[in-house]
Amino acid sequence: MRDHGRAATLREQAERLHRLSVEATDNGRPALAARRLRQALTLLGWNPPANGAPGNHAGHDAGDDAGHDAGDDAGHDAGHDAGNDDLVARLLTSLAHAEAEQGRTELGLALLDQAQRRATPAGLAIVHAQRGLMHLRMGSSTEALRELDRAAPMLQDGDPVELARVLLNRSVIHIATGHVRQARDDARRSAQIAQAQHHPVIAAKALHNDGYCDLLLGDVPAALSVFARVERLYQDDNPGFLPVLALDRARALLTVGLTDEAGHTLDRAIDGFRRQRLMQDYAEAELARAQCALDAGRHDEARAWARRAETHFRRRGSAAWARRAELMRLRADLARGAAPRSVARRAWELAGRFTGLGMPDDAEMARLVSVRALLAAGHLTAATTTATAPCPPPPPAGVAAATTQQDVPPPSGAAPPTGEPVGGAEPVGGGRGRGRGRGEPLDVRLMRHLAEAELAGAQGRRGQALRKVRDGLALIDSHRGRLGSLDMLTGVAALGADLAAHGLRAALAGGSPRQVFVWSERCRAQAFRFRPTRAPEDERTAEALAELRQLAQQMHADEAAGHRRPALRRRCLELEQVIRERGWQLPGVGERLAPAPVAAVREALAEDGLALVSLLNVGGVLLAVVLVDGRCHLHRLSAYEPVAEAARRLAGDLNAQAGRNLRPAMKAVIEASVQRQLGVIAGALEAPLRQALSGARGIVLVPTMGLSAVPWGLLPQVRGRPLSVAPSALVWLAARRAAEPFVRDGSSSVLVAGPDLEHAEREIERLGAVHPKARRLTGGLATVSATLSALDGASFAHFAAHGHHERENVLFSRLVLADGPLMAHDLQRLDRTPGHVVLSACDVGQAVVRAGDELLGFTAALLHLGTSTVISSLTRVPDAVAERVMTAYHRGVSAGASPADALAAAAEGEPACTFVCFGAG
Repeated sequence: MRDHGRAATLREQAERLHRLSVEATDNGRPALAARRLRQALTLLGWNPPANGAPGNHAGHDAGDDAGHDAGDDAGHDAGHDAGNDDLVARLLTSLAHAEAEQGRTELGLALLDQAQRRATPAGLAIVHAQRGLMHLRMGSSTEALRELDRAAPMLQDGDPVELARVLLNRSVIHIATGHVRQARDDARRSAQIAQAQHHPVIAAKALHNDGYCDLLLGDVPAALSVFARVERLYQDDNPGFLPVLALDRARALLTVGLTDEAGHTLDRAIDGFRRQRLMQDYAEAELARAQCALDAGRHDEARAWARRAETHFRRRGSAAWARRAELMRLRADLARGAAPRSVARRAWELAGRFTGLGMPDDAEMARLVSVRALLAAGHLTAATTTATAPCPPPPPAGVAAATTQQDVPPPSGAAPPTGEPVGGAEPVGGGRGRGRGRGEPLDVRLMRHLAEAELAGAQGRRGQALRKVRDGLALIDSHRGRLGSLDMLTGVAALGADLAAHGLRAALAGGSPRQVFVWSERCRAQAFRFRPTRAPEDERTAEALAELRQLAQQMHADEAAGHRRPALRRRCLELEQVIRERGWQLPGVGERLAPAPVAAVREALAEDGLALVSLLNVGGVLLAVVLVDGRCHLHRLSAYEPVAEAARRLAGDLNAQAGRNLRPAMKAVIEASVQRQLGVIAGALEAPLRQALSGARGIVLVPTMGLSAVPWGLLPQVRGRPLSVAPSALVWLAARRAAEPFVRDGSSSVLVAGPDLEHAEREIERLGAVHPKARRLTGGLATVSATLSALDGASFAHFAAHGHHERENVLFSRLVLADGPLMAHDLQRLDRTPGHVVLSACDVGQAVVRAGDELLGFTAALLHLGTSTVISSLTRVPDAVAERVMTAYHRGVSAGASPADALAAAAEGEPACTFVCFGAG
């Protein structure tokens, strides 16, 4: 009797340890779960297998040796109580998952074999489900689906929670194999059951998978919106899975070109996976980090990340994932120009291995890499053959690491019957499909367009090459149409950077200036064709904005007093990120501008007596296309980088020159440097500017990359001439068409003075005499809310205020008002932006230039939202200069001059004036 009581006590203790292990697994702590399960098995008279055999080490930070030689009844103590077989089977099943998650996959499979021999009929379904999960995590989707399909019917009349887990895991397999409808059905059914059974963890993970279905269908805002809901659920019930969610959020950001943001998110995920010893997820995050680096053009870094991921996948036994990491490494080698013949051979072999693994999308990507590498090596005949050949068959059994793994690697996690990690799939912009067509991932489709364009170009079929590029850019355009955030609209251009570059090179090879101009317009500033979605005023965003303004006020006061509080700045960055992420969830409105026909641009230029000078950086060479007198001309100027360096130095010199109390010697040095840098820029652009101004009274200038920061009015060739700057000819033409006549009495105008600026209120008072009916906001009346209300629908607005350009988070570039900053982000709350805005504030004409000459900044935000003309400064301007120029400018505009004419006249005698007319002019 005493022995019976002791056995019952030991069983209770073992069951308690099992429950605690499930909690540990739910929180992403497999090492802790394994320790508890081993303790439980020991209590029941078992000697659990040690973490023994070498050669299967889980990762660079895992201290235990991994693996176990799976023999019959390994670890079984012959003296155990057979009445505990059901509990032992459950413990072994849970231990199998915990060990596999730490990289000990062979040991996990051996433990499941033992569990299956001792499981009751009801427990057998759990063993099948767990084995399905293990195959899923290893990348063997066919085996995983077979096991889960066995388990699901066995659980129909059994434990509903276990059925919810099986459905959740099966949804992951369907995600991995591109069957999005089935994935969504299983995920939603799993959530339904979990909610009915009051199991919030499974319900949250099912919602997570549902959101990943949105991502696979290309709806990034919808996916991120779901992920935000899941994050709140995980924080309450399952914080250990926040790193898994971060991994999937990073994958979503990669599909819209936000590589820096994805990288920061992945760094947090990697740290979490390392601490939790979730080695599969850890390696997947490393692979995603390689994708970040590759997309950002950091090819050596991409190769290093891919190599690390490949090593960790191989140690874990995830052969399919290891192949994917190898492919990423080959893509990095191709991008950095390393041994293209070797890359071509290895990529072709890898395509065959992917075919054997049942991974057609990856096989196709490898084949396309092989084609491009052959072209890079100069082997046109071989490239042509490879381009038309199907993917090769897999190598015969026993040849060079052949594997029995099946199908496409799954998402980053799933739901074990004893505690359910969950995740998503690869970073793609469309559903995972089979063969060519709409079901393929966006990255594969874009790579095919690029490879076929390069092949056609090498064969001398330039028209075909340009058609392939055009079709690829149209795919990106379609993808962009689903996005509402200005951040994403500008970021997505990075996906087509290689295509755009090839299109421009092909156009240049044709020698037609008109075609070069057409292709430059097709490749640059495409985000301006789409109107950003109006930012919502949800409670969370409103609270973050209110706190951000309050903290910004405190920081402003601290700076005035000579103090700095880093904690305030960190908190501001956190709040900015909250607001920014909320914006990422905005859907696109689908409205877009049609490309500008060359004839329409010529007609508008002729009508205004202007010429257009469009600058391009193609392969490090600065080019200019000039449209003047109805004709198009192409100029090859110089290397791009020396001119860009002069622009950077010029900005620094002008900011220093605007400082107060400069010693005469220092002032002379700075002035001399300013003239040198202007000379470099003017010398490089001499020919196109001379040609443009020989046949026109003024210029519309379209800069490129770092040259967007040049205050063009300071160049001697254009001083005193009307000049407007636009991101593209299309933006200029659209702004010109939307421009409204200036209302001379100022009845629909707004004049705003910010605090702590000595001349601001005096400037507004003088301008009030020019615009007597304008609404004036000065002193305590110049609040953010009052200013936004006055701006909405105004025809004209003038700000005299401190301005700050935020390079790290440009949508939070700002003007300082009475109660805090008016940020570029705030402008998205307007129903209708002012038609003409003057920013008598330092720096806010600056912009961050992304791939495709996409612009972000305060001035750019106004242009994106529909303002026709913006006058703003690219550097600091001395107060006295700003006051004189602004007064003269307003008098000119009020007298009927165009903005560009008025600014040229006002600034002609001011060598320190860096105000620029952006937009219509």
